Amino acid sequence: MATGNQVLPEAAAAPERAQPRPRRGGGGRWLVWGLRVVVWVVLLLIGYRGIDAIVTGTTGSGSSPGSASTSDGGFPVALAQAYALEFGQVYLNFSPATAVTRATELAGFLPPGADPALGWNGAGTQSLQSEQVAGVTVQNAHNAVVTLLAQVNGHLIALGVPVYSAGGGLVISGEPALLPPPAQVTPPTPPAVTSDPGTQAELARQLPAFFRAFASGDKLTLGRFLASGARISGLGGAVAFSGISQLIVPAARGVIRHIEVTVLWSTPGQPTTPGKSSVASAPAQIQMTYAMTVLWHAGSWYVQSIGASAGLPGPTS
Repeated sequence: MATGNQVLPEAAAAPERAQPRPRRGGGGRWLVWGLRVVVWVVLLLIGYRGIDAIVTGTTGSGSSPGSASTSDGGFPVALAQAYALEFGQVYLNFSPATAVTRATELAGFLPPGADPALGWNGAGTQSLQSEQVAGVTVQNAHNAVVTLLAQVNGHLIALGVPVYSAGGGLVISGEPALLPPPAQVTPPTPPAVTSDPGTQAELARQLPAFFRAFASGDKLTLGRFLASGARISGLGGAVAFSGISQLIVPAARGVIRHIEVTVLWSTPGQPTTPGKSSVASAPAQIQMTYAMTVLWHAGSWYVQSIGASAGLPGPTS
């Protein structure tokens, strides 16, 4: 029998049943929906970036190789270089006999209403021998100055060409400016080199045969003079070997030597009057200096590399 203070099990359990029970999985469901929203946002962003990259030709991570040569701050650098070169071909050539043709061609580079003569008074003659781009100064997404380096009437000049870009098009936005070419400087005097007479004598005997093969470009013959792994293709008969005028072999230890060789090449003679005479002129000769790396192996020297020398050869001692 229960006393007055005794609580029956059913009565004790009743308050617990009266408390609302949390919905099973309710919080987890909201978390799942939240994660789904985040995933959809990320997928939409990725899709948009992909479409944008296809349309604009750009990527979202850094700049691709070569992007600096085609665009700088939105300005089409590579296109402006080509455009300025084409403009220079017309602008830097003039004579009274071709004044009308020149004005017509220049009008295609200029804004409507601009002077097609671009300041030329119609007198005198100028001839362009060669030109190339020396640099581009980008001012903003629409404006830049392309600097051309040109040979005109036998003189080296620089020409600043203002170019305007908008909507994929270009125009010469103002009058070009004549600028001074790069200043001529004097390189430092090469230091005296202590030579190795014994190695120099050995190389003087072996190198003529190499240079004959190098001039002809005969792969089989040339390969006999090359060190293992060396890739040298030769000149393909553009010149003929005439001799070695200077050979500098610095004193050093080891089986690898870095040398300088001054070679005298003969170029093929050309007809004195093309189309009228088959008599060829005497072949020209020209002297050139090469930097070479040679390797001593099995009692002989082999060529590892050959290229242009960084400067005139210095005195030997």
